[in-house]
Amino acid sequence: MSFANLKKQSSLGSLTQKLVKEVEKMNNTSGGGDDRLWKPEMDKTGNGYAVIRFLPAPEGEDLPWAKMYSHAFQGPGGWYIENSLTTSGGKDPVSEYNRELWNSGNEADKDTVRKQKRKLSYYANIYVVQDKANPQNEGKVFLYKFGKKIFDKVMESMQPEFEDETPINPFDFWQGANFKLKLKKVAGYWNYDSSEFDRVSPLLDDDDALEALWKKQYSLTALTAADQFKSYEQLEKRLKMVLGQKQAPARYDEETNDEDNDRGSYAPNFSSRQPQSELTEDLKTELNNLGATSEASTDRDEDDALSYFQRLANE
Repeated sequence: MSFANLKKQSSLGSLTQKLVKEVEKMNNTSGGGDDRLWKPEMDKTGNGYAVIRFLPAPEGEDLPWAKMYSHAFQGPGGWYIENSLTTSGGKDPVSEYNRELWNSGNEADKDTVRKQKRKLSYYANIYVVQDKANPQNEGKVFLYKFGKKIFDKVMESMQPEFEDETPINPFDFWQGANFKLKLKKVAGYWNYDSSEFDRVSPLLDDDDALEALWKKQYSLTALTAADQFKSYEQLEKRLKMVLGQKQAPARYDEETNDEDNDRGSYAPNFSSRQPQSELTEDLKTELNNLGATSEASTDRDEDDALSYFQRLANE
């Protein structure tokens, strides 16, 4: 752009409009620098709508989702935003420090634990059916990061609450269902309560096209591989700096427990294209365990990582 055009745009105000649009795009669109990730975009009224389809487990993997625990909180020495080693069952310095605070019996310490507790996020491969805000995303495969609220809706579709509702496998190409993502702002937080699954239908009528989609999916096990986490010593050093401590918090030898009550690991067989009309008693037990709520948590949406990090951004 020439200097003369720069001046012309300035006088017309078009450059300002362009900058405003770029800022809105940065604030609303997906990715955070990772083109694999899809994220719904909210309009100026604070609402968002899209239709997605959860996809089966990638080739060579067992589960159609991956879960990740992380911590994000601010201390005297800055922010602590790190993946938690408890994701893979290891010991994590923040979890151990939180346990020490919780067991102190001091209510102020318990409030601190609540602020720096683990946050649970899920990742899944999705196919974008409809995205009017970004139509170029339609017909493509992405990774989707979501929280407890949407995961609960997935589980509810597999084990409905009422007898007149038929269980479905939402990750199935042929007997699954599109997910209508309805997003709105409630008290400054992203709210997904109105989101729902559509009727059961094949994603596509062409098996060759479905196979091509399946081969485009991203590995989920790679998201929680060892190289995605810092070592205990690195995390401990960072925690000390954030807390402004001269010495590291005491380590515990006991098994690492979930501050939110671990939901367990549910691994149904998603490879079959047959509808899952019935659930075994063992499967029902597993799903009930997954749905167990935490006695220590007073806010059912605290585990929604998307809302949590949105709150951090607003602050």
